[in-house]
Amino acid sequence: MSGLTRSFRGAMKPRPNAGDHRGPTSRPAHSARVWDYWLGGKNFYSTDAKVAIELTEMLPHLGRAARAQRGFQSRAVRHLAESGVDQFLDIGVGLPARYGTHEVAQVAVPTARVVYADKDPVVMAHARALMAGRPEGAVAHLHADLRDPDEILLGAAETLDLRRPVALLLLGVLEHIADDEEAQWIVKRLVSALAPGSHLVAGHLTGALSPAAMERAVAHWNTTTAPGVVSRTPEAIAAFFGGTELLAPGIVTCSRWRPGPGSTVPAVHRYGGVGRVIY
Repeated sequence: MSGLTRSFRGAMKPRPNAGDHRGPTSRPAHSARVWDYWLGGKNFYSTDAKVAIELTEMLPHLGRAARAQRGFQSRAVRHLAESGVDQFLDIGVGLPARYGTHEVAQVAVPTARVVYADKDPVVMAHARALMAGRPEGAVAHLHADLRDPDEILLGAAETLDLRRPVALLLLGVLEHIADDEEAQWIVKRLVSALAPGSHLVAGHLTGALSPAAMERAVAHWNTTTAPGVVSRTPEAIAAFFGGTELLAPGIVTCSRWRPGPGSTVPAVHRYGGVGRVIY
């Protein structure tokens, strides 16, 4: 877990031999590559690293928030797998990083089946090359857009049995849907197709801790990086969980979702939760 818990200062230092720093400086930054920088990956360009550092200068610990959400993802997937969930639909997967959904789930349940979906063809090419699961289970990759949930459900049904419980992961992807009504509709459509006993795992950027600084950082993101993002309040994030029963501790800063006994962790600029589908 050391890659997920490095200090903010250490994570923001440029890393020699990581990424193609020879890439043209005019290359627009990309969300997946900025995240890859924050998560300690190698698949970013100098422009992405520059934007990642600029954003964290505007909003300290934004990189820590990305890593905290990754830790939240691992803990949530592990909890659900150990509770008997053996099917996972991870939408907006991003570039491959350690402790992916299939890696965590198949440690607990080797026969777990995972579908990754993303609209970016480069992201999916990386995923197909690097994200393969155990032979006892299954890992599939779906090139599809979150804005077309029916296409995602149709493609996922080739690997997952939607008549049985599925864990739906929407982590760092709903913030790319600027319109609140559209984002709510997408989540409701996906959740409504899942069997009772399924779970929604969602994490989202929020300005609850530093509203003014977050506003500036989001504005900078949207002038330098594609796709653009919005931040939402904890109340707006909680609204995505309609039709589910929230697992304790509810909607919280991602770092504080079941961090382990005796853990003392700082709040971060991402909130998340896990809800059990009840309709």
